[in-house]
Amino acid sequence: MNMAMMRLRREDPRVVGSFRLHRRLGAGGMGVVYLGSDRKGQRVALKVIRPDLAEDQEFRSRFAREVSAARRIRGGCTARLVAADLEADRPWFATQYVPGPSLHDKVADEGALSSAEAAGIGAALSEGLVAVHEAGVVHRDLKPSNILLSPKGPRIIDFGIAWATGASTLTHVGTAVGSPGFLAPEQVRGAAVTPATDVFSLGATLAYASTGDSPFGHGSSEVMLYRVVHEEPHLHGVPDALAPLVRACLAKDPEERPSTLQLSLRLKEIAAREAQDLGEARTPAPRAAEADRSTGPLVDSHPGRQRAGHTEQARGRRRPPGSSPGTPAPRGSVPPSRGGTSSRAGGASRGGAPSRTGGPRPTPASRGGSRSGSGSRPVRRDGAGRTGPRGTSGGLRPANPRLLRQRLIVFVVVTLLVALGIAAAQGCQGPARGLGGEGQSGPEQRHAAALAAEPPPPGRQ
Repeated sequence: MNMAMMRLRREDPRVVGSFRLHRRLGAGGMGVVYLGSDRKGQRVALKVIRPDLAEDQEFRSRFAREVSAARRIRGGCTARLVAADLEADRPWFATQYVPGPSLHDKVADEGALSSAEAAGIGAALSEGLVAVHEAGVVHRDLKPSNILLSPKGPRIIDFGIAWATGASTLTHVGTAVGSPGFLAPEQVRGAAVTPATDVFSLGATLAYASTGDSPFGHGSSEVMLYRVVHEEPHLHGVPDALAPLVRACLAKDPEERPSTLQLSLRLKEIAAREAQDLGEARTPAPRAAEADRSTGPLVDSHPGRQRAGHTEQARGRRRPPGSSPGTPAPRGSVPPSRGGTSSRAGGASRGGAPSRTGGPRPTPASRGGSRSGSGSRPVRRDGAGRTGPRGTSGGLRPANPRLLRQRLIVFVVVTLLVALGIAAAQGCQGPARGLGGEGQSGPEQRHAAALAAEPPPPGRQ
């Protein structure tokens, strides 16, 4: 049934019961559905039965039984029955209006649904059928056009022509009521309907939602009904996650089909798994540059360097050459793991001071890692293969102990030589003045005494 809104035609009634009609929602084999509203403004979907069926007393009696059964249906997956008039010249009933497109229109406009969407809709529909069957009703015309996709979930509509459990599906001999391609084989044969009948129709509906086509193809009503009874369904295009379950629903024998409760539980599992797989597939992988920056080991600027026990390169974490715990690591480096072996023998403490083993304080390495900022010099190594410290330059390079010792020795020697020179000069000055005093007399002696009384020139003691 096409549920697109259309203007009222000249032959359409304007008022039915206490409801005012506004638009046509669609027309089907059993009658016309209108959009109406009551005096309070509540919108309803009102269906008026065709005049020729209204003359059929058998149909009237069955229609009355099914409307009574529809009143007992409880659950959020159906359109609630609002009112009905079984004694009118043309019987009618009104259900709660459900906004949203039908499953048929959605697939026709947007294409087949994903496995997660189809399984989610199927789980909600099978759960709704559990409540329908508990009320003793079989829908027997479940199809994509009778499923509305409301913002609150799918809703099953058109219960006014549903049959009670065990009722025949024929209004007249040889005439099946329903939609070819979605009818169960027992409906075509005229056998009694059961909840398994709706399971078959739900399986055909899920196949349509997944492929955009009926599992029994197209053709005349006779051809379609023959295929339903004698041929296997075509499920090419149904996702692998749904295909086995859909095939089980479309079994020719009603006893071989799953129950609505089993179907609901199984479809919920499939919907959850498919939604999770879809979310993982949409999660972007980390970019290579970010992965390298966060996990990639740095290139060793001293290829020959080894460490006692195990190398930090084997651990996948290494501090860049020349960095210290108190100095931020260059971009792209990875901090050493806790409890890992230090990469420096006698390394600096947290405060940056040399450790007790006499190791020099490390300084940040240059960008290249193998050369300093002012030049390069071969790196001396001790007997254990560890990198030896280098001389300092403006406090930016580690001090060389050997160079310090050499400079200390030179400083001590120079200091001693200067001291000896000063002492020798003082020793020579004293005897000169004494000798002069002995050989002078008279004015010369007084002149010498005056000279001795004057303060010594600067630099002499």
